[in-house]
Amino acid sequence: MGLLADRLEAGLARRRQDHLYRQRLTLQSAQGPVVQLDGRPYLNFCSNDYLGLAAHPRVIAAFQRAAAQYGVGSGASHLVCGHSTVHHQLEEALAEFTGRPRALLFSSGYMANMGILTTLLRRGDHVIEDRLNHASLLDGGLHSGARFQRFTHNDVAALERKLAKASGVKLAVVDGVFSMDGDSAPLPELAAACARHDAWLMVDDAHGFGVMGERGAGSTELAALDCSGAQVLMATLGKALGTAGAFVAGTETLIEALIQQARTYIYTTALPPAIAAASLESLGLLREESWRRQHLAHLIRRFRHGAGQLDLPLMNSGSAIQPLLVGDAATAVTLSTRLGQRGLLIGAIRPPTVPAGTSRLRITLSAGHSEDQVDQLLEQLGACWPGT
Repeated sequence: MGLLADRLEAGLARRRQDHLYRQRLTLQSAQGPVVQLDGRPYLNFCSNDYLGLAAHPRVIAAFQRAAAQYGVGSGASHLVCGHSTVHHQLEEALAEFTGRPRALLFSSGYMANMGILTTLLRRGDHVIEDRLNHASLLDGGLHSGARFQRFTHNDVAALERKLAKASGVKLAVVDGVFSMDGDSAPLPELAAACARHDAWLMVDDAHGFGVMGERGAGSTELAALDCSGAQVLMATLGKALGTAGAFVAGTETLIEALIQQARTYIYTTALPPAIAAASLESLGLLREESWRRQHLAHLIRRFRHGAGQLDLPLMNSGSAIQPLLVGDAATAVTLSTRLGQRGLLIGAIRPPTVPAGTSRLRITLSAGHSEDQVDQLLEQLGACWPGT
């Protein structure tokens, strides 16, 4: 087959040997607290559908109405003829909800982060990122051409030292809620450090938007940061809102610059209008039904209390992401498999997603779960945990 095929086969073999080989699950049902897989129901504790909106009847109905009105595909990029009324309405609603002058839709969080960083930065600038940032932020920083540095996770002093040594354009980049650890960035302190050194702060709030803050507007709401404190806010629609895509919110100048220059915005087909309509409906539910966030917060407390009683090594997280630290990859895979045999769907997270020696079960809770389902989770974790 040739040298390239041989290299690919060798790489796959190493992944299997190191217990790092990944396989897709093929669901036979909608997202929810219980899903169907291989003809069998599973309690689902690995979805990012934090508010239980992905299969909400109102969201589905909004999608169907918009598909009937606008069709399925958007037909072109936003700058050609793919930008519909409902896209515009969603952007305006997101801007208002996040307290920013404008918002701009992207097809995915990955494309949003790549587009933002490669538009804002150029050779000679400085981009300084938290060591545990999402891969899309790291890739965007590396591809921007700027001088790329990382600072120790959530270490404000470490960031400030790097900012003090840099000159010219400086951008600090963090996750609002870190996707694999579940902890939050110290945004007020980070924003203050950036202000002292004439730097901008970018927050990727994919896992905080919809969940954090009194209204669910996310980590920046919780930290009371507007455009002057967190100049760039990115969040996704495929997690708490249960749909798909992403948006960037900020000043008029920021959004216009992205429209004119972000290659991942200019050169891609717009999200289907029906997705935008479904997202608008989800945003309405987020505003109306605060009980979802309250119930989720209750389940998080209940789970952490029960895990403490079982002496399970949970990581320090107050979010819907509750990582259970296992250590080596093989043990994490074995534990995930044992739980699957008992009807629980929980993913084993291994390198390179997380550092070597920190493989874990990434347990995610949803407002769609019940207390009884969380108690079942605790019972099965206690039964399957090594040494029990």
